[in-house]
Amino acid sequence: MTALAPTIQAFFTDRLTSQRQASPRTIASYRDTLRLLLVFAQNRTGVDPSRLDVADIDADLVAAFLSHLERDRNNSARTRNTRLAAVHSLFRYAALRHPEHAHTIQLVLAIPTKRHPLPDIDYLERDEADALLAARDPATWLGRRDHALLVLVVQTGLRVSELCGLTGADLHLGTGPYVKCRGKGRKQRTTPLTGHTVEALAAWTTELAPQPSDPLFPTRTGNPMSVDAVQWLVTKHTKTAVHTCPSIAAKNVSPHVLRHTCAMNLLHSGVDTATIALWLGHESTQTTQIYIHADMKLKEQALARTTPPATKPGRYVPPDRLLAFLESL
Repeated sequence: MTALAPTIQAFFTDRLTSQRQASPRTIASYRDTLRLLLVFAQNRTGVDPSRLDVADIDADLVAAFLSHLERDRNNSARTRNTRLAAVHSLFRYAALRHPEHAHTIQLVLAIPTKRHPLPDIDYLERDEADALLAARDPATWLGRRDHALLVLVVQTGLRVSELCGLTGADLHLGTGPYVKCRGKGRKQRTTPLTGHTVEALAAWTTELAPQPSDPLFPTRTGNPMSVDAVQWLVTKHTKTAVHTCPSIAAKNVSPHVLRHTCAMNLLHSGVDTATIALWLGHESTQTTQIYIHADMKLKEQALARTTPPATKPGRYVPPDRLLAFLESL
């Protein structure tokens, strides 16, 4: 066995699990990336993954792998960059264990991320959000669960993974009501709750009566909901909401769109971007700037404060008849 295989094993067991305490989702993402990379290297070099050495995964092979992701697997530039981040993380760890391969490792680490246009941000207007929240069936257990879940997401902007991980102990509905969650990077975050959200959650928890370790939004069998299950229920209720609010049909509503909706509601209420970043659990306020770019109301307000230039529109008149003829062609 060459140096690469034990390095990859130690990368997962030592660096990610013990040192960084990476989340299961991060570990799964890195695992999938390296599995794709090793299979690609095997097809390209004819060497089994367990016999590959650090020198075999050089910058040329990694660059070809990234091109393969975009060309053959139709991955977006964003996904390509995510895969590259996993490779970079592995090679930064390998640099500490194998200084003899420093040149190869530095060339791989020098591969840049790919720039790509930022997608437009979808979010729900007030009437659209109200239609979605009213789309559930209050006569059923699932309808009452879904209503409490959607009210919480729209008000707090929790990520779907954070939502699925909530337990009875994470909710406090007494004086100063709040919900706490563990977000990206295992950071604890506490978000206050409005009176309307407290009312919806109080009704739900009275019916559910969860123990501190029980999931706050369980399935029928009592297990935590999956990310796909939350996506499915959002899609289901969006289709129902179309009947009362047709404009929602033009939007690709997802749990993350509801997170965007929370951010835009805060922005429209005059909350500064630093507070919104803390509210959503963003690592940097730079991430929160996307909501300012997406908000046409703020831009229209800025435009209303400006004074148009004191000039009149004019049209170029050629000084010569021949030039005028050429301009007319």
